[in-house]
Amino acid sequence: MAFIKPAAIVIATAAFVLTVVAAGHAQTLDVTVPFAFQVQNTTLPAGHYEVDTDYSTGIVMLRGERGTPGGAFVLTEPSSVADPNGAAPSLSFSRYENGYRLAGIWESANDGRAVAKK
Repeated sequence: MAFIKPAAIVIATAAFVLTVVAAGHAQTLDVTVPFAFQVQNTTLPAGHYEVDTDYSTGIVMLRGERGTPGGAFVLTEPSSVADPNGAAPSLSFSRYENGYRLAGIWESANDGRAVAKK
């Protein structure tokens, strides 16, 4: 399920499962994104992804799962705003010309990472 707002942010909230990984302060999200999206300079197809966040480095790894090809490493920074989807884990996307760009990764209402600007 995706909530598309008329503003510049779209939230993908389908099939999120939050799992705490034992090593350090790492988090893993399993997510289904119902549309193709851009991560920095890479376009990833719609599908299932595992999103691993390492808070010590700020690096997020998106890896295609269950037959979804592709993946990407993303440099992130702590977000200074609250989760646009409330307390539920979610990914946020910015709408641009003909598609969507990953903008943030949210584990809870106040615990999120924004994709770093190059």
